[in-house]
Amino acid sequence: MINSNYYDMIFKRKSYHKFPEEIGKISKEELKEIEDFFAGIEPLYPDIKVEMRIVPEKKVIGGRGAEYCLLLYSEKKDNYLQNIGYIGEQLDLFLVSKNIGTLWFGIGRPDKQNYHGLSYAIMIEIAKVSEDTFRKDMFKSKRKELAEIWHGEELPFSNIIRFAPSACNSQPWIIENNGNTIDIYRYKAPGKRGIMPILMVRYFNQIDMGILLCFFDICLAKEGLTYNRKLYTDNKDEEKILFATYTKA
Repeated sequence: MINSNYYDMIFKRKSYHKFPEEIGKISKEELKEIEDFFAGIEPLYPDIKVEMRIVPEKKVIGGRGAEYCLLLYSEKKDNYLQNIGYIGEQLDLFLVSKNIGTLWFGIGRPDKQNYHGLSYAIMIEIAKVSEDTFRKDMFKSKRKELAEIWHGEELPFSNIIRFAPSACNSQPWIIENNGNTIDIYRYKAPGKRGIMPILMVRYFNQIDMGILLCFFDICLAKEGLTYNRKLYTDNKDEEKILFATYTKA
């Protein structure tokens, strides 16, 4: 079961596209905490092998001034990228609870493309930051209007999951509440991809879907709402693809 204790971190987190001047180093004890948290994290797919390496930022190409990078590796199976997004966003919120700033960094290049037989997926940059640099009012962040992404009756947290981070703020999802079921789709608006290379849009948007489901599941747990989740294989390049269905228990 996903940990709903990080619900409050949804409102605090931000993406540090440029890290402020360091206020201190991440300690060895904190690095161990991160490793321990990763070891016990809730995946979307328990059968997909994943690993994490923590390396100094100087070991990667194209960093943004962080102290370390969390390099995430995975088996290449159906929906492995969504699984990485789900895992990585839990890491993100955990780190925020420790006053460690984060950035999902898709364009960085790792020192190793393979690790223990697993393929590199994406990295998260991290650094110690001061409390006052985190987000003060999440609702001032630029996001699509709720009506663009949520169709049907709203839930108490419908407006909150709008703020799930996504590559180039693309927010590639549509959620349809049909009463007893909620369908979540990966959606790619025709002709829109921001600054992402066209061949990478699907790659990063699949990670984004895992991030969204992490927000969704944390909010469900916080509200005490019980749904059964069914996931679908997302291996097509279409405008609108069903990824998950939640049915009232």
